Amino acid sequence: MLVAAAVCPCPPLLVPEVAAGAAPELDAARVACTDALGVLAAARPDRLVVVGPAGPDARGPHAQGARGSFRGFGVDLDVRLGSAQGAAGADSHAPGSPECGPDAGLPPSLAVAAWLLARTRWSTAPVEGLGVGEPLAAGRCIEVGGEIAARADRVALLVMGDASACRTLKAPGYLDERACGFDAEVGRALGTADVAALKALDAELAYELKAAGRAPWQVLAGAADGAALSGELLYEDAPYGVGYLVAAWS
Repeated sequence: MLVAAAVCPCPPLLVPEVAAGAAPELDAARVACTDALGVLAAARPDRLVVVGPAGPDARGPHAQGARGSFRGFGVDLDVRLGSAQGAAGADSHAPGSPECGPDAGLPPSLAVAAWLLARTRWSTAPVEGLGVGEPLAAGRCIEVGGEIAARADRVALLVMGDASACRTLKAPGYLDERACGFDAEVGRALGTADVAALKALDAELAYELKAAGRAPWQVLAGAADGAALSGELLYEDAPYGVGYLVAAWS
């Protein structure tokens, strides 16, 4: 059953090497993510499952040790899912290294998660990843969540995903007046562990607002059904016109 969950945003800019020192606006988000992962560790799970949005080529399961790379963002930085190597959580190799090549397998969301786990030196439980597609229907997301929760006596989830990308004129999805209300409701649901509200999220609206976290959040809702967890919203902001939320459930 699910005993804890952490919800984090997944912009590659969360990784300082990718941001190149140009994203101090995300310092508070990084601190909040560290705090959320601390809640996961304190729950002493038997298994940690990391769920995040993924494109068609990276959907499905990713085993512990799967490689991720930020080379596509212009940074010679590689990570491994569930690896606690190095204070920054990175494997550094020369470009084209056979040990950790540029086609590393993990979608960006799970690569960011791998960086977070390594940064906090995760060693509490085995880790596996799951990339989910934006089109995945709510019912299937909820079903997958229930299956995940049944895999071990004590399961924890690290759920990666951004809210709307339409909060300002300069946002990736331009300004949409519905974005603030959507993000506020998601923040409320995540902060109060409102499983029913997450299950009821409008998938079509989430798609129109470019909210990549919708499917992962609904996987969380399925996993948490009946678990009676409490939630806390640790961070909520939209520094680049994209809604970023950090929450912890225990």
